[in-house]
Amino acid sequence: MNTLKMKFNHYGLLVFLGVLVASCGSKKDIVYFQDASEYETIVSDNTHTNTFKVDDVIGINVSTLDPLASTPFNLFSGTQEGGFGRPEQLDYIVDKNGDIDFPVIGNINIVGLTPEETKALLKEKLQPYLKDPIINIRLRNFTVTVLGQVNRPGTYQVNGEQITVLEAIGLANDLNIKGKRDNVLVIRDFNGTKVYTRIDLTKKSSLNSPVYYLTQNDVVYVEPNQSAVTQSTLDNRASLTVSIASLIITTAVIILTRN
Repeated sequence: MNTLKMKFNHYGLLVFLGVLVASCGSKKDIVYFQDASEYETIVSDNTHTNTFKVDDVIGINVSTLDPLASTPFNLFSGTQEGGFGRPEQLDYIVDKNGDIDFPVIGNINIVGLTPEETKALLKEKLQPYLKDPIINIRLRNFTVTVLGQVNRPGTYQVNGEQITVLEAIGLANDLNIKGKRDNVLVIRDFNGTKVYTRIDLTKKSSLNSPVYYLTQNDVVYVEPNQSAVTQSTLDNRASLTVSIASLIITTAVIILTRN
């Protein structure tokens, strides 16, 4: 019986040491931009600007020096109950054809256009009706989702017009020690077509990746590194080993007691 216990304790120690070693990550596994030199200037050649997609929710406001003149070209919910208060301005939804139904003008196709291109198109359409209209456009459903080996996975609302993959990871409180930094996956959907692109955050070239700047509804997935996979495998094996060893010891105790 003592021999069995000694063997079990010895094996358990080996498993523990194996898990400890597997959990340790080297510098190359966890450091960002490893090939960037000190005081090096890195110029990004990204000229990314988000474009509108099907199902986008967009706020558009048209204003002129004469407020009454621009009123018919804004979408309102009507006056509040009792006729008091300012009416609420409504948003537009890009339909499956890529159109928004704009007051007076009718359907306007904006899918694939940037906000600036959409402003120019609207000014052209409004030219017969308004003089020097001011158009403000805001994307309402700009969210990104960060999943996998991060400290706070979830879906996050973007307040500005741009967000980088690093900023999105920052919203999720960074990758944890088990996150694979050299193979981060970005899933992008454009009108039903999904594109999968991987980015290596350990290299400075990631700053010029086509997915460094995220678009609305992008998903960032951080897969587990080899240390996490190995530890998970060892944990499962250790659990199984403990169960088997416990069964063997219990059986041995019963046999020795009977003898």
